[in-house]
Amino acid sequence: MFSNGRFPALQSRDFRLFWFGQLVSLSGTWMHSVAQSWLVYSLTHSPLYLGIIASLASLPILLFTLLGGIVADRYPKRTVLMLTQFLSALLALTVAVLADFGVITVWHVGAVAFALGMVNAFDVPTRQAFLVEVVDRTAITNAIALNSVAFNGARILGPVVAGFVISLAGIPACFYLNAVSFIAVLAALFSIRERHAEYRNTKGLLGELIDGWRFVIHERAVFRIMALIAVFSLFGIPYLTFMPIFAEDVLSSGVTGLSILVASAGIGSLVAAAWIAVNDSISRKRAFLPFAALVFSAAITALPFTGTLLAASALIFLAGWGVVSFLATANSFVQHAVPDSLRGRVMSLYTLVFLGFAPLGNSIVGIMAQVIGTLPSLKLTGIICIIMSVLFAQSFPLRNGASRS
Repeated sequence: MFSNGRFPALQSRDFRLFWFGQLVSLSGTWMHSVAQSWLVYSLTHSPLYLGIIASLASLPILLFTLLGGIVADRYPKRTVLMLTQFLSALLALTVAVLADFGVITVWHVGAVAFALGMVNAFDVPTRQAFLVEVVDRTAITNAIALNSVAFNGARILGPVVAGFVISLAGIPACFYLNAVSFIAVLAALFSIRERHAEYRNTKGLLGELIDGWRFVIHERAVFRIMALIAVFSLFGIPYLTFMPIFAEDVLSSGVTGLSILVASAGIGSLVAAAWIAVNDSISRKRAFLPFAALVFSAAITALPFTGTLLAASALIFLAGWGVVSFLATANSFVQHAVPDSLRGRVMSLYTLVFLGFAPLGNSIVGIMAQVIGTLPSLKLTGIICIIMSVLFAQSFPLRNGASRS
């Protein structure tokens, strides 16, 4: 199967190890995410607290991911990833024990979520930049797409398993399983050969940060991609944070319905990622980017108007397909455009607008949901995403001359 020309990245032994390890670990992470949201809602019955906890998980990325990009460029990426995976496992075990002994509070959950966010501020840009060390440069787009397949495959498997585990063994079991799942990616990283080009720091911290910003600002297509990702992070993607409320109060479907909704987004995302994996020509995707953005925006706008689990699942499937089609293609576009010497820092900027802006978005939408209601908030933020997607479609350059990619 690895010789298939459609999946050249899988011909690399190191990438195969890393990919399979991630698939296991990310499944545990999604179980943790579902269990955490259900635990917070069980403890508080408040959309505001759901937003606060999600913000605490993402705030460190906003604050520290640019530093994480510098670390990714300066130090051996495999070593950095082994450290971040070990710390993530330790934190998952901490929340599992607290929940198991019945002493956990919403503030314990928030503290662990913040600590995991700190780890992710260094893990995510390093993970993105690490791909060039485990695959041939010609297979980088395929590797990015296959990583998205792993992420979204886990996004399907994790929530489904979480629903059964919570029903049969309780919430703490999900956190324990997440802690154990990190063994797979740690074993993979131990087996991968170390590669690290010497990094020369001649400009100091501020100068290095400016170099990354300068590249993004000067590359018109890259800048517009990152601007729309920022809008989605602020107003679009936070819809997932409020799925427990939608499942319980609108659809009356409980934790089973929540698992189905989250898994529907994962199925749509997996379909999108698989399509990107077998169609990796950037030039064909320039027109596809605006279309995918509009599909995502339209789906999340229509979601609050539905009242059945089937219709909601279909719309969330489309939302998952649209956002991952856009993000996976955008990631490929940026990775092809950026030189190796700036890869860690530019990918940290990508992480900043994708994940780092999430605490602001979750806080904004959480406050809106508390004041005007969850459904009106989702309608308003969906309209904002549609407007910005239309503007992106009108301004995004469709020819290669506008970018080095």
